[in-house]
Amino acid sequence: MKIFKKVLKGFAKVTGIFSAVIILAGLVFRLFGPEAHKPMGKLVDIGDFKLHINSTGVKDDQPTLVIEGGCGMATEYYHWLSEGLKDSIRVVRYDRAGIGYSEASNTPRTPDTIARELHQLLKNAGESPPYIMAGHSLGGPYIRVFTELYPDEVVGMLLLDATHPNYPKRKKLPRESSWTWKFVIGFDKAKAVLADMGILMLYDKLVGPSFGREMEGLPEEINSRTADYLINGKYAQALAMEFENYYSTLQRAGTYTDFDSLPIRIFTKKKSPSKAKSLWGELQEDYLHLSTDSKLIEIDGGHNTIYTIKENADIICEEVLQLLGDLGY
Repeated sequence: MKIFKKVLKGFAKVTGIFSAVIILAGLVFRLFGPEAHKPMGKLVDIGDFKLHINSTGVKDDQPTLVIEGGCGMATEYYHWLSEGLKDSIRVVRYDRAGIGYSEASNTPRTPDTIARELHQLLKNAGESPPYIMAGHSLGGPYIRVFTELYPDEVVGMLLLDATHPNYPKRKKLPRESSWTWKFVIGFDKAKAVLADMGILMLYDKLVGPSFGREMEGLPEEINSRTADYLINGKYAQALAMEFENYYSTLQRAGTYTDFDSLPIRIFTKKKSPSKAKSLWGELQEDYLHLSTDSKLIEIDGGHNTIYTIKENADIICEEVLQLLGDLGY
């Protein structure tokens, strides 16, 4: 028994020393490590905080494409969509509160709040309708709510492998009240603490690009900027806040299902010919019922690579230009 206590005490001592070294190293790296890049766009005050917006292309009478990223997805990831369209139409990318280079907000991340913040951002940044709203993943439900709130300003929607409101129930994901879901949120909050201590940035520097921050197909100068998201805990905390409203966001988006004749273009990953249609693919097809003018386009890629790989992004860009022609521009 004495030997066991002695071993346990020694283990606790070693663990404590190791933890102290890691914390100290992280704090030192935080103080003297690399600084964040300057935002590619600009910070615009919308009242209580500032949001990062990156606009390209000339302002004219044509619709402006507004890109709403997926959960925790910053403007950098939609590089090729902006590059492919900036010579033809105006393209607006932005970071939601706490994401990317935007300042944090303590306001719950409900879809109505996010839609109103985006609307205020567009107004304060000098952008004007009509808009074609593009939403990737969780950005899909967000733009559905935006379009419901501001129907006179939206002339088209692009759903980029967007999350379907019925997905959690059909997939039988952990309930919002479950310990499993609470762990997912708690893990991101823990990452926020570790980032504030410099540990995440140090880990990324020693191990290499981590936490899925780099995306296949993006230029190195774009991927390298994503290391900025580990400099402090703002990004991880914002991600946790979006996950806290994940179920209510989908439920809210699913309450409005009739967009009349609004042009909707649905982009999703192409299923393998040898495999049966997945639940995700089935739900993507369900989007065709949202409008009498809807079209589904399958792209040979994954959830993110349908737009991070240039050749795939080009397919989306071509469809956007076709949509402009259909709208009479």
